[in-house]
Amino acid sequence: MWVVFSLLVLLLPLSVSVHAEDLGELSANPFNPDSTSNPYGAGSPFKPDALNNPFSPYGSSFSNQSATSPFATDAPRLYDQEWSYRGKLSTNPYDPDSTSNPYGRYGSPFSPDSIKNPYGAGNPYSPSSPTNPYGRGLRIEGH
Repeated sequence: MWVVFSLLVLLLPLSVSVHAEDLGELSANPFNPDSTSNPYGAGSPFKPDALNNPFSPYGSSFSNQSATSPFATDAPRLYDQEWSYRGKLSTNPYDPDSTSNPYGRYGSPFSPDSIKNPYGAGNPYSPSSPTNPYGRGLRIEGH
């Protein structure tokens, strides 16, 4: 009986763990298959979990997990190639981590961590910048 209880205690965190869903890469590169700018790859409006699909949980303007909903609080998260957090891909201007918050760390054009700063994380010459048409961009993860 003690062995069964020990196994349950050890395996319980594995079943409760949160799995992040890979939604592609925020990139201006239309030739990268993982880019949201590629209409035949991750940017396809027919992909069930695409940001460009208005019927997916990540593309609907009514979903709490959407990148296009101005009220979303659980929007997809952005990470660079070294897995450093780069904010939430969201149109919510009041979320402190949103890329659309003009006063936040990840949305201000003056913050070095913002993708809207052309001299910071949004530098078009950086390979991990989403504005570089030849780079990889930022990873997008949903819940």
